[in-house]
Amino acid sequence: MESIFFNDRKVLRNGWWVLIYLGILVACISGFQLLIPVLKRVGIRNGEWVVGLLFGFSLLATWICARLRKEPLASIGWRLDGHWAREFAWGTLVGAGVMVLAAGLLWAVGGVTWELDPAHDLRALGLGLALFMVVALWEENLFRGFVFQRLVDGLGVWPTQVIMAIFFGVAHWGNPGMHGAVKLWATLNISLAAVFLGLAYLRTHSLALPIGIHLGWNWTQGNVLGFGVSGTTAQHGWVHPVFQGKPEWVSGGAFGLEASLLGVIAVLVGIVLLWRWQGSAGRPADGARPEPWRPESA
Repeated sequence: MESIFFNDRKVLRNGWWVLIYLGILVACISGFQLLIPVLKRVGIRNGEWVVGLLFGFSLLATWICARLRKEPLASIGWRLDGHWAREFAWGTLVGAGVMVLAAGLLWAVGGVTWELDPAHDLRALGLGLALFMVVALWEENLFRGFVFQRLVDGLGVWPTQVIMAIFFGVAHWGNPGMHGAVKLWATLNISLAAVFLGLAYLRTHSLALPIGIHLGWNWTQGNVLGFGVSGTTAQHGWVHPVFQGKPEWVSGGAFGLEASLLGVIAVLVGIVLLWRWQGSAGRPADGARPEPWRPESA
């Protein structure tokens, strides 16, 4: 018999699992706040360390919830094998391709040219790659990991995609440069990116593809093409963009290509291509969940 806590199979409802996960994550982050003064005293101030710890806490919360459900971590999309590595590599190329498409469209309408960045070197590219890798791990585990999957199981795919797209877009409202038309276009693009990344998980049942797309997207936009990344200062890369006076809704301005109509077009192309793709045959061998296109009993 169903109840507020358990479904008809006597399994704890997905909504409660989401609250348990978030409770563990908040407890970990709250404890981390106490360590910040200590980290500053020993000279650890870089943002990538903070993001790395946030990813570690989110992965710990994921592991605890998986253990409570008597499932392996692989069931959440962390089956680290050759298949995972190939999907990650392909995802990185896809994410890079979306940004190259957006930049190419901007160039085609006369909105940008490039010049070599005098500060470019392999070290800057490598550091940018490491930073954006940590960002991709943190955000994808948080937004396409345990919470996303429990919502899919409980609500179905498209209600979950809409909910997570809204949260993903709103989560970036505190970024620098979120104002006026930039805020509108950036929120739209980032929300569509959430749908894109969610679809990447649903087509593979793995976090490899969305993590790769996220990494390729950010690194190519910032370190290779020299644009801002979600409002953060553009990184030194091979080239530096020279804007040609087009309005921000065309060029994205300092926020980056994510705040432009052309960025929206590029991510829509990515969504269509993923939608047409039939998906990967690879599935976690242990603890695999049912096909997520239909909700279970909430």
